[in-house]
Amino acid sequence: MQSPQVFPELRAEGADGADPAALVFDVIIAGCGPTGAMLAAELRLHDVRVLVLEKETEPVSFVRIVGLHIRSLELMAMRGLLDRLLEHGRRRPAGGFFAAIDKPAPRGLDSAHAYLLGIPQPVVERLLEEHATRLGAQVRRGCAVAGFAQDDEGVTVELADGERLRSRYLVGCDGARSTVRKVLGVGFPGEPSRNDTLMGEMRVGVPQEEIAARAGEISRTDKRFRLRPFGEGVYSVLVPAADVADRAEPPTLDDFKRQLRAVAGTDFGVHSPRWLSRFGDATRQAERYRVGRVLLAGDAAHIHPPTGGQGLNLGVQDAVNLGWKLAAHIRGEAPDTLLDTYQTERHPVAADVLDNTRAQTELNSTAPGPRAVRRLLTELMDIDEVNRRLIEKITAIDIRYDFGDGPDLLGRRMRDIDLKQGRLYDLLRRGRGLLLDRTERLTVDGWSDRVDHVADPTAALDAPCVLLRPDGHIAWIGDDQHGLNTHLSHWFGTPTT
Repeated sequence: MQSPQVFPELRAEGADGADPAALVFDVIIAGCGPTGAMLAAELRLHDVRVLVLEKETEPVSFVRIVGLHIRSLELMAMRGLLDRLLEHGRRRPAGGFFAAIDKPAPRGLDSAHAYLLGIPQPVVERLLEEHATRLGAQVRRGCAVAGFAQDDEGVTVELADGERLRSRYLVGCDGARSTVRKVLGVGFPGEPSRNDTLMGEMRVGVPQEEIAARAGEISRTDKRFRLRPFGEGVYSVLVPAADVADRAEPPTLDDFKRQLRAVAGTDFGVHSPRWLSRFGDATRQAERYRVGRVLLAGDAAHIHPPTGGQGLNLGVQDAVNLGWKLAAHIRGEAPDTLLDTYQTERHPVAADVLDNTRAQTELNSTAPGPRAVRRLLTELMDIDEVNRRLIEKITAIDIRYDFGDGPDLLGRRMRDIDLKQGRLYDLLRRGRGLLLDRTERLTVDGWSDRVDHVADPTAALDAPCVLLRPDGHIAWIGDDQHGLNTHLSHWFGTPTT
C-alpha cells in the first residue's frame, strides 16, 4: 500500500483554489468508530460544523461483545444515551476485570452505574453514529484520508480519490494504523506485539459438557484460552496464535483448528464462523496528541492489549474530554490554554492504562514467575481496598485531573445525584458547564450562555458549591463569588457583557 503523503502545495490555497479563510467545516474527523462518532456528537452540542470521514463503506458486520465500564456508562447517562444502550446490553457485576482474576465487585463503588454493560460493538457504533447525525453531524463513508496540510487558517484534507476538503481542525480517530498520525509525523513509541491471540465466534461440533470440562481445565492455567457459549449454538473462541508473518492478513478457520489442537488436543469440531480476527499485545502511545490544528484521539493516540476491556472506553472518554474544549476554541469562548489541557489531562490517563495492561499481560503468562505473582495478587485482592483500587482503575472512576491545590474532590468526576430539579446527569445533557449551588447566593452572570446554574440547598454534596465542566469533572469548590468568577474565566473564557 502506498504511504500517505503530505501535500505541501496545499498550504497556499484552500479546496479548489479557494481562499483558505473560506472554510466549509469547523472540524473534520477521520474515522467513525466509537471515538469519532462520540466526538462528532460532542461538537454538535455546540453547533460546530462537523464532517466525519470513514474509509469503510459499511459498518462492521461481525458481532463482537465489548464491555462499557462505569465511567463510560456515566458519560452516556450525561448525554441521554444510556437507556438506549441498556436495551441492547446485559449488566454484569463490576468485578473480575483485572487480569481476569475472579473476585467479586467491591462493595459500595461510588457510582449510580456500578456495573459492566456487555453489548455488541456494532450496536455501540450504530447508536453513537445515529446520535451524532441526529445532532447534525455529516458522515461520509467510503472516504479515506490520504494526506493533509495545515496553515494558519485551517487544514486542507486530501482524500484517496483526490478530492480536497477544508476545515479549521482535523482530528484523527482512525485507529491504530492512523493515517493522520503518520502524516503528522508524531512518534508512536512503545513495544511491538510479542504474543498474538486468535479471537472469533463460531459453531462447535461436540457436546457442551465436553467443551465445558476441557475448556475449564485449560483456562485455569492459560488465561489466553477461552471457549464460552455465546448463544444460539455459537461459541466465543479465544486461543493463543502461532507465529504470525503478516498481522494485516485475517486468520482462517484452519488457523483456529490448528491452534485449538495444539493447546487443547482437539479442535472441538469448530465450523461456520461468524467472524474471525487476531490481536497482539503491542503497547504504544503517541508522543503528542496535538500539533497545531491537528489532534489525535482513541486508538490513533494509544494502543494496548485488550486485557481489562479498556480500549473502547478510553477512546470514548478522550472524545468527551476533547469535544467541549475544541468547540469552545472554535466559538472563540475558550481561554488560549484550554485546548492544551486535552494533552495534559488525557496523555497521563492513557499512560496509566498502558501500564496496567502491561501488568495484566504479565500476570496472564504461564511462566512460573508471573504465575507466582498472580497467586500472591489473588490473595491480596481478598482485601477489599486492594480489589477496589484495581477495579476503580480499570473502570476509570479513580481519575483525578491536576487542577492545583484543593480538596480531594477537585479534579474528580461528580457522581450522579438527585436534585430538586431532577437527576444531576440529566442536567448535563446539553454539554454545558454547571454550577451546583447549595448557598443559593452565587451567580453565573456573564457566563450563562455556557454555564447553567442549579441552586439546591438540599443537594447531597460535601461542599457548599461545585463548578462542573461539561465532562462532569469538578473544576472548583467553594462559596465565594470572586473565586467562582476566577474559575469561570479559567475554564469558560471571558464573560459576556
